[in-house]
Amino acid sequence: MRPRRETAIAQRPGTPPGPRRSAVPVEYAVAVDRYLAESSLGAASRRVYRISLTSWAWALVGRQAPYGTGRRGAAPPVVPLALLDSTHAGTRLATALAERGTQTDTRTVNRELSALRGAVAWWQDQGWIAGDPTAGLRHLPGQAPPVPALTSGQVAELFRVRATLREHAFWRLLYDSAAHVDDVLGLDAGRLDLAHDRAPAGRPGHPGQLWIHWRDNTGDLLRLLLAGRSAGPVFLTDRKAPARAARADVCPFTGRARMSYRRAAEIFGAVTRPLDPAGRGWTLGQLRQAGPGS
Repeated sequence: MRPRRETAIAQRPGTPPGPRRSAVPVEYAVAVDRYLAESSLGAASRRVYRISLTSWAWALVGRQAPYGTGRRGAAPPVVPLALLDSTHAGTRLATALAERGTQTDTRTVNRELSALRGAVAWWQDQGWIAGDPTAGLRHLPGQAPPVPALTSGQVAELFRVRATLREHAFWRLLYDSAAHVDDVLGLDAGRLDLAHDRAPAGRPGHPGQLWIHWRDNTGDLLRLLLAGRSAGPVFLTDRKAPARAARADVCPFTGRARMSYRRAAEIFGAVTRPLDPAGRGWTLGQLRQAGPGS
């Protein structure tokens, strides 16, 4: 029997002796793959982590990552993993963090930073990098700076843009009700009272049940959106749900998953960027604040 061939192990200078580690990957993307392969994350969470970690690749080479719908499927730059040990890695990441904070909600930005910190710590444990380029980074304050509500003219512009039926139904419902975004995205078809233009928010039977109300024209859009669907999430993604998705978050008729806050915010930002003089796009919170129910 031929002896098994041992794999050579690359080791960085100064790495303390210890248990044998795997070969150091040359590219950042490969390091991301190995980190996720060894993680205990579920399939859905692993996909979200991959998107978050991939977005930092642009920052490491001093480039701005695509935003919104352009971010999905964009080919990231090839980044040597050794760049994480360079003297300018921390500064570039800090710049990207600040820029990202102007584009999306605080919760998403902080989650992306946490994903990077977790990966960096694991890569350090493997001896693949020596330093921590995230050491000087801090989570954004929990309370995001207030932003002005959209004006009536901006709302009118929004409702004239070309977008899918799902988007227009979602935006109008959020505008009419001024309900929390999570509550609107959490609506299920079987719980909508279309005859009275309302739906209960949150869990069924919750004490002090709150109701989400909308106007007649929004109700018409919801009827069109739900044609043939009497159960499952009202607002669905364009893709089939992953195997590990919760049953309550999957449409029993189409097999598609409930749309996430993150995805809804990305779409809204991308669609409204041409309407925003600052070129950043508007937020769902600005639309929510503008409505008659706010």
